[in-house]
Amino acid sequence: MKRSTIFSGKYRLPAIAAGLLLAMTACTKNFDLYNTDNTGIPDKMLEADFYNLSYLKTATMAIYNFSGGGDPNSFQVQQNLNADCFSGYMASPTAFNGGRNNLSYFMMSSWNGEAFKVGYLSVMGQLAKLRASNIPKDFPAVWAVAQIVQVTAMSRVTDIYGPIPYSKAGTSKTSIDYDSQQEVYTRFFKELDTANITLRDFISSGKTLPFKFGDFDLVYNGDFTRWLQFSNSLRLRLAMHIIKADKATAQAEAEKALDPAKGGVITSNDGNMNVKVVGAGYTNPLVFIAQNWNDIQINASLQCYLTGYKDPRLAKYMSLSTDASIPKQYVGLRLGSITSSNSKSDYVGYSAINYQDGVFTLNTPVQLMTAAEVYFLRAEAALNGFNNAGGSVQEMYEKGINTSLDQWHAADANYINNSTNTPDAYVDPKNTQNNIDTPSHVTVKWVESATIAEKQERISTQKWLAMFPEGQEAWTEFRRTGYPKLFPVVNNNSGNTIDSKIQVRRLPFPQNEYNTNGAAVNKAIGLLSQPADNGGTRLWWDRP
Repeated sequence: MKRSTIFSGKYRLPAIAAGLLLAMTACTKNFDLYNTDNTGIPDKMLEADFYNLSYLKTATMAIYNFSGGGDPNSFQVQQNLNADCFSGYMASPTAFNGGRNNLSYFMMSSWNGEAFKVGYLSVMGQLAKLRASNIPKDFPAVWAVAQIVQVTAMSRVTDIYGPIPYSKAGTSKTSIDYDSQQEVYTRFFKELDTANITLRDFISSGKTLPFKFGDFDLVYNGDFTRWLQFSNSLRLRLAMHIIKADKATAQAEAEKALDPAKGGVITSNDGNMNVKVVGAGYTNPLVFIAQNWNDIQINASLQCYLTGYKDPRLAKYMSLSTDASIPKQYVGLRLGSITSSNSKSDYVGYSAINYQDGVFTLNTPVQLMTAAEVYFLRAEAALNGFNNAGGSVQEMYEKGINTSLDQWHAADANYINNSTNTPDAYVDPKNTQNNIDTPSHVTVKWVESATIAEKQERISTQKWLAMFPEGQEAWTEFRRTGYPKLFPVVNNNSGNTIDSKIQVRRLPFPQNEYNTNGAAVNKAIGLLSQPADNGGTRLWWDRP
């Protein structure tokens, strides 16, 4: 099979190699026929835009995967029925595959390749087209934003699978080698270095662009200073990811991110990284799935933390139950409790993301990073003795809580000082077999005399509450820190490959990669913490 190639500077994206396409029955000589995004924007529309900058819009939307035409099937298996549920945020009342699916640890190969495909086709593929234009040379600040978008998206992909093709993605070789996750992270930091320098130079020059970049910027409306602050915040996030695997690099990168001379980080909610919903037929895919398909509910873990703490964000995040057979209440659903014996109507009336009161709508921007998360990252940096955190651990922790409460217009002066409330035990009003004791006894109020582990649990638990509903990063943080403590799965159908207490650590490599890039995949398995391509294998940064 002949593999055509698009060449674009450092990286070249292959037509079929490295799993960039779904399995196909015929060869192709034209990469561009298949290197199309998952959001449904046709190339004809993109070509009409100045310098094809809509490729950047498409790639930005694909980070979270705005499937077009009101049909977010791709997002559903890219993230919603994986990370959103593994994070303790969501659970589904639908008995997909007779209840034997990822949510009961029976890892579905038909689901597990979607995040990989979207990352390469809809992000890297689109940015390769942009790279092939004159944008990198003529408008380097715009290309810097594209680099930041790529790191944002592909950091999520590597945090799902571990090793991925990155430095060699785009070569025309039959077998596209994978980089170890450590190598991928090293490259991320270098790419952010380049973007940071470019943005700072452009901002300090006082120059302007000869076109309205805000028309193509779905996040910051063309504000490069905001992009610079997000870039530094992203670097801080990635630095803290690797703190157990390589603390020296984590410290160096975190301190670089927090160095005021580098441009600063996100400090207020108007700097949150939220992707706008634009274009006919496009919606917030999470809200669509909850509102129109009733395929996703609130997870019991999240419910028990919110109700136990009497968290002021409770009524913002989740709705009251609508099942007439039980008293109206805030009640989540335990992961893995749906089996072949369940019909969808059994649990569809439990609490969902709160679209009923208009807190979440089909036009709600997609949240990818908040100022609150950054304050919690700074708290953890201070806890580890890193420089430039900007305050004490307690100051950053409390600032994170208050910033999140402000974001959700849920101010409560008493919440931060509560030293008695703890997460609730879970009580399933329909099935007592799902009942389980409280997952944790940690309280909200900061305790300076607490152990390091307890301090970490407070920081991570409140960060988890603040990051809702962004389940991909929440799942990463749960794996990295072990917090918050989540309820174990009710039914474990993994065949002993995933420990119910340790929970899912990654997704297996896509089946299409085995079909089209098998030799490289088998090498990549050797780069994992153990040579086992299953959901129980830890990633490089995921240390006990």
